[in-house]
Amino acid sequence: MPDTRKGLIFGAAAYALWGLFPLYWPLLEPAGAVEILAHRIAWSALTMAILVVALRRTAAVGAVLKNRRQLTLLSLAAVVISFNWATYIYGVSNERVVEAALGYFINPLVTVMMGVLILGEQLRRLQWIALGIAAVAVVVLTIDYGRPPWVALILAFSFGSYGLAKKQANVRPVESLTIETLVLAPIALAYIVFLAATGASNFGSHGTGHALLFTTTGIVTAIPLILFGAAAIRVPLVALGLLQYLAPIIQFALGVLLFHEDMPAGRWIGFGLVWVALVIFTVETINHRRVQLRLVTAASAC
Repeated sequence: MPDTRKGLIFGAAAYALWGLFPLYWPLLEPAGAVEILAHRIAWSALTMAILVVALRRTAAVGAVLKNRRQLTLLSLAAVVISFNWATYIYGVSNERVVEAALGYFINPLVTVMMGVLILGEQLRRLQWIALGIAAVAVVVLTIDYGRPPWVALILAFSFGSYGLAKKQANVRPVESLTIETLVLAPIALAYIVFLAATGASNFGSHGTGHALLFTTTGIVTAIPLILFGAAAIRVPLVALGLLQYLAPIIQFALGVLLFHEDMPAGRWIGFGLVWVALVIFTVETINHRRVQLRLVTAASAC
């Protein structure tokens, strides 16, 4: 029980930090989303390299680098998550925090849909109903925004694709993020050098404090991941599934209460439909898991 409680604390801390990211990225302005992304990748690569050496996992990283299938999948994951990071930073920096939160609200439903379309998985009736309600919500929000909620959709589908690639690769979080950032680091560094050479870099152009903030992007990326990894081995997946809603709830609250983003009636209806879909989906998942565990227990007793 103490280990489970500790895991819940780690998990809650990880998702809370992810939820508070909208407060962090604007501190790096006037840098744009791509420049911030490049620095995030470069400093994350350095942070993860130090972490791998400190944890004595260099051999594990080397083994993954020699595995062509895992390396290919993680390279694909790296490209996909870079789009996710850039879109999120763009959304937060352009008063679309609420829309970014929507992306992470619908992400579990998008992940399930991708499992059906790509992996051929079967959905149960209530899961189909939840997906149908979510689809209606996207239509309502499209009408309200006057355009599809692109930031939310890109975040949801890119993170779903990232999760799918990571699942297929089956590599531990620290080794995985290390390789992902190392794959992208040469491109990120080349872009940073290009900005500096053309005089367009914001790194070091706005004081020492601003420059130091750039260097923290690696730590800010790594800490939630480490906390999440610590939680994943201590708590059931169902508990992690419930904790994941903490991040978009915090983001949504920040967008509405702190950043005062517009929430007309149509937008509330759309979000309400998403939340109804998530309640149906979550309750159904928990009940199904209980039934499965009951059947396993009964079979073991026999």
